[in-house]
Amino acid sequence: MHETIEQTLTSPRYLAGGGDPAWVTVPLHRACGWSYGHDPLMPRVILTSPDQQATLRIDPDPDEPWWTIRHARTGNQPAWKATFEARTPVEIIAAFTDALTDPRALNAAPPPTAPLRQAGWRDVSPQSGLISPDGVVRVDYVTDHGLDHWFITVAAGHTPGDELWGACLDGTTPPHLIAALTRALTDDTPVIRDPNRLSGLGVRHRHDVRQHVPVEAVAFALEQRVTGLCARRRYTTANTPAAEPPRVPNPRRTR
Repeated sequence: MHETIEQTLTSPRYLAGGGDPAWVTVPLHRACGWSYGHDPLMPRVILTSPDQQATLRIDPDPDEPWWTIRHARTGNQPAWKATFEARTPVEIIAAFTDALTDPRALNAAPPPTAPLRQAGWRDVSPQSGLISPDGVVRVDYVTDHGLDHWFITVAAGHTPGDELWGACLDGTTPPHLIAALTRALTDDTPVIRDPNRLSGLGVRHRHDVRQHVPVEAVAFALEQRVTGLCARRRYTTANTPAAEPPRVPNPRRTR
């Protein structure tokens, strides 16, 4: 007989609470080759991409966003930054980092608002933005100098104490990454949480189902995620045409 453990299947996922940061950090390191530094005296995590262009920083500062993702300028793409507050579900942040580390994600990416409109989100008037059918999530985009700056606010009510989490993406953030984030906001697949660690915030809008699941399913979920991303990386590498060797001009005869 398989051993089981009680877990809660929670939806919508934007009300599930933060979750385990390892859902984001471990795949970045093990599947995508991001390196990390370790300072036992500092309560923060910093991961750096193999090309040294991108960083992920988790800094438990109660007055600042806990998650910050930065990318340096590359070619025609200006530098950009995205921040997420402490209670942002790790599954939503992972959708963003998965797209960041997947070269295929750039292909045929929909406009960032497309997943929201397809899921029945309605326009916010007179601002430029959309709100979820349950009224809990607002996605606003403010145009400045021809660039759209994106703001996500998740709140269970109308007072400052009702806000659960927020995210900000500056105007130079690649649209396909914002689209990955908006798709994650509309994903109605429940996420697993420890029932003893669920927040009471937003419970009126949340659907929780307690059930016993095999211990293995919980213990190896992260390992399966890493394996899947490793397979994605191998597929991408195997299907990337090899670079042609540089052409060496024929030596010219001189007199």
